[in-house]
Amino acid sequence: MTTTLTSALRVWNENDPNALLVDTTDAALIARELHAVGVRFERWAADAELPQGADQATVLAAYRTSIEKLVAEQGYQTMDVIRLERGTPNTEPMRKKFLDEHQHSEDEVRFFVEGRGAFYLHLNGRVYQTLCVKGDLISVPAGTKHWFDMGSDPEFTAIRLFNNQEGWVANFTGDTIASNFPKLD
Repeated sequence: MTTTLTSALRVWNENDPNALLVDTTDAALIARELHAVGVRFERWAADAELPQGADQATVLAAYRTSIEKLVAEQGYQTMDVIRLERGTPNTEPMRKKFLDEHQHSEDEVRFFVEGRGAFYLHLNGRVYQTLCVKGDLISVPAGTKHWFDMGSDPEFTAIRLFNNQEGWVANFTGDTIASNFPKLD
């Protein structure tokens, strides 16, 4: 996972996926736009070299300092790592599950340490597609309608932090809005 990628933000009117309101790769503008709707977005150092096939313990150890900062700030109780390498078999069912609009009862916090993935936030009559890449930290507030696209051949590693001991628990909205907007690829 050595490809250099750039964070990006695209914003549409929720009723018109052709009405692009914002399209930027400026990290400061991305942070401002998302902050205005209560979403934390920051660029962090993600410079640890992870070996191919690195397990959860290896990833967490490599980014211990960053994780400890988040735990101290927000009191997270548990964390895990989601890591998919190109060519991982049977990822389509996982992708499909994440592509359905849902909410969580706690913040959804991700620190991308490799690769890329797109969060789509459905807020205030708009859809915000945030392309997160290596070094991006995003925190989507509890109750925010959203979905996530990891792409058709996913390649990313993200550290996930939770206040809920159960980890990732989604409440699906049943809305089909996600099918109206462009996918990651």
